[in-house]
Amino acid sequence: MLIAFHKPFGVISQFTSDGSPNRTLAEFAFPKNVYPVGRLDADSEGLLLLSDETEWNERLLHPHHAHEREYWAQVEKIPSPESLKKLEKGVVIQGRKTLPCRARVLEPQPEVISTSVAAWAASRPQ
Repeated sequence: MLIAFHKPFGVISQFTSDGSPNRTLAEFAFPKNVYPVGRLDADSEGLLLLSDETEWNERLLHPHHAHEREYWAQVEKIPSPESLKKLEKGVVIQGRKTLPCRARVLEPQPEVISTSVAAWAASRPQ
């Protein structure tokens, strides 16, 4: 089974609380034995896949099966070329360095984003 879920802002991508005031996936009455395929932090909203197929989950999530991923991010200001270059080389987030990627400003801008810019980054398998 594969479920496509639009995760709202303020919800963590797990079924048990992490001690924060954020809501969990347990509130949404999913079928038993489904688990998120990937993560979105509590401050993000968007597509989150859930599945009960453990082999499929492992194939998509385990670093041994690295594959390219693409993300669109809504940001406050237009990223400078220097900012995009830093992102492409990898940046440190919460003490861990991200993988190298490709990053660009989306042109034309998606219509759903009125005042912000969307940028994407796809991690390269190693």
